[in-house]
Amino acid sequence: MAWDFSTDPAFQEKLDWVGRFCREKVEPLDYVFPHAVRWRDPAVKAYVRELQQEVKDQGLWAIFLGEELGGPGFGQLKLGLLNEVIGRYAGAPSMFGAAAPDTGNIEILAAYGTEEQKRRWLGPLLNQDMFSAFSMTEPQGGSDPNLFKTRAMRDGDEWVINGEKWFTSAGRVADLLFVMCTNGMFVVPRDTPGVEIMPEPRTHNHIIYRDVRVPLDHLLGPENGAKVLAQRRLGGGRIHHAMRTIAQCKLAFDMMCERALSRQSHGTIIAGHQMVQEKIAESYAAITMLRLFVLETAWKIDQTSTLEARTDIAAVKFTMARVLREVSYNALHILGSLGTTDLTPIQAMYASAPVMGIADGVDEVHKATVARRVLRDYRPHDGYWPTEYIPAKREEARRRLRPVLEARPDLARAAGPAYPGEPQGLRLAVLTDHLGLGHRDGDAEGAQDVPPGRHHPGTAHDRGDGDHDPLNVLGGQTAFLDGGGAGEVGDGRRVYGDQGGQPREHVFARRQGIVVH
Repeated sequence: MAWDFSTDPAFQEKLDWVGRFCREKVEPLDYVFPHAVRWRDPAVKAYVRELQQEVKDQGLWAIFLGEELGGPGFGQLKLGLLNEVIGRYAGAPSMFGAAAPDTGNIEILAAYGTEEQKRRWLGPLLNQDMFSAFSMTEPQGGSDPNLFKTRAMRDGDEWVINGEKWFTSAGRVADLLFVMCTNGMFVVPRDTPGVEIMPEPRTHNHIIYRDVRVPLDHLLGPENGAKVLAQRRLGGGRIHHAMRTIAQCKLAFDMMCERALSRQSHGTIIAGHQMVQEKIAESYAAITMLRLFVLETAWKIDQTSTLEARTDIAAVKFTMARVLREVSYNALHILGSLGTTDLTPIQAMYASAPVMGIADGVDEVHKATVARRVLRDYRPHDGYWPTEYIPAKREEARRRLRPVLEARPDLARAAGPAYPGEPQGLRLAVLTDHLGLGHRDGDAEGAQDVPPGRHHPGTAHDRGDGDHDPLNVLGGQTAFLDGGGAGEVGDGRRVYGDQGGQPREHVFARRQGIVVH
């Protein structure tokens, strides 16, 4: 049974090294030289290269690439554990050659690029001599590729691209733009004539492609294959986002707990207040559940593919945004006024939660995807009642157990009435013909012998008061109705009847002078 939540000791040593490296070298670099990998100052760039060489010496460079694509081939599960560490520090993904949006672009370039395309672009991107952006979303259609309008038309030895893209993250500072058109994926150098980057927004850019000409060999993958490439790129990217989101949630949680033990209110530390405890407990549970969900999804990708794990990837996508929002909100409240400022990371985390719910496809789309795919494994029930309708389940259970109960009177007595709450005035004893059992009611005036094996459905039966009342008796069996008088009923025999159109069933025990359930 392979069900293990531990980490391989050798890989745990790697994770421990990553943690120390990030705390001691990456975090200080973030505060003194923000976005250090993009600095053009030779001294800063040289220091960054020194740190990145340490990462490479550990075999941790470009950790997201499989062996077949030239990477270390850790797989998604180990990659998830690594991202859980480096995701805590803003500059760490870049220091490990694993920062978005370059990671996804490098992956599809490595998987679908020609040898010439790899020589021209893959090496420089991996070495961070170049940076890239993914230009997919459009103003009128969001991330729905069926609504895209940007198209490339072939004109001699060139493609001519016209269209408009929105929310191209880091497009302004990219060297290469991976542009998703209705008829293919194209690599467009940012300085190509016709590429117009609008002044706003500053980070997630609005770009107009106006008669942008690129050579024919700038088509990445097959013509009309953009959707396949995009899905390959985004599937793994969502898992990477999720693990880094967990790192951010844990950072918010650490700040929350530290503050709860450090501040006082109404004569005690605020960690003693139940509403603070509620926020801590709920945050802990939410982070733990998300972490296990993401790691299981990563494991599924390793065992199958991103396509096979599509349902879980989509579920992870919308779950991580919600957990980040809830945990960062709880942390913000526990930090109080300080949490609303830019003096801690909390405000930025809380502001990023809605972005996380939109980037790589809005959460609503992913929820619809999950629901549709989950419902494929279900079928509608027959008739009015669901499969778990209790009266039907009880009736079926009695039917299945009937041979056992008839053969074992002790079990029949223990089974009791089929319908709890059966009115005591209705007593219909069923005596199977082949047993030859009869009954004599010796208590009431007008009582009579009931010969064995003689009575049939619809016959009147003595209730002990001398009147013969017609009853609906199940076919093929002899019956006696007792309205509360004395009598003797065969041991362990079943009782059926009909009162007001409602079927009733009892199991009676044999007692002299009284009929009992």
